[in-house]
Amino acid sequence: MKHLSFIEVKEVSKQYRQRDQMTDALINISLSIEKGKFVSLIGPSGCGKSSLLRIIGGLVKQDCGEVNIGGMTPMEAQKRKQYSFVPQSPALFPWRTVLQNMQLPFEVNRKATGDTAKQHELELIELLQSVGLGDFIHAYPRMLSGGMQQRVGIARAFGSGAPILLMDEPFSALDELTREKISYQLLNIWQEHQKTVVFVTHNIREAVLLSDEVVIMSPRPGRIKKTISIDLPRPRTVELEESQQFQQYITEIRAHLRQESRV
Repeated sequence: MKHLSFIEVKEVSKQYRQRDQMTDALINISLSIEKGKFVSLIGPSGCGKSSLLRIIGGLVKQDCGEVNIGGMTPMEAQKRKQYSFVPQSPALFPWRTVLQNMQLPFEVNRKATGDTAKQHELELIELLQSVGLGDFIHAYPRMLSGGMQQRVGIARAFGSGAPILLMDEPFSALDELTREKISYQLLNIWQEHQKTVVFVTHNIREAVLLSDEVVIMSPRPGRIKKTISIDLPRPRTVELEESQQFQQYITEIRAHLRQESRV
């Protein structure tokens, strides 16, 4: 049975101007993502992962090629509130409590969606509880660690109602233990809500643990060199990380990345 793509990228290229010359960031990118899948983009620094994420989200316009989001252009999808973004830093307003930061998307989008923050308050509190922040709903960001702030950002993205999450290295500033803990909390929330996630990372273990597919990109100019389907059972567990199959995926992806670095 043929699966329908929710996100379709066809022969997309992008250049940026640097001083007096144009530099290729992405060349001939084609990518299909099914609804409800978790897909990671991995590759060396500067390979265009974040540029591709922004093109999918309608924040940057490609120079050529097409992007289709459930039958819409990225700009149309943006207007219909199809996206929620999780950047490297959680972007919380310091004068708002954790719960008030969670409510912000509903306040911003109320005119477009008709939903109010109050209507979703219990759901938002449950999301905070699911990431271990049930005791901090009335705390301010300054009272939270970096990892706790990022958990608020992730919970807010899932609670926004948008069907697509675009995540740009959201764990890059965290220590390894915190990163591992949040990875599993992200998995648990995703398992429940089944949103379509495009996730940028440099971390191979993280990509294998979280993803249905890992897309390997070449050094700049970015091209898709390999897409690896991660055929591991869900829910993913710590014990699964120790399995031979999990380690084989890590070895395979690392080999592709090393091969690209020698090209």
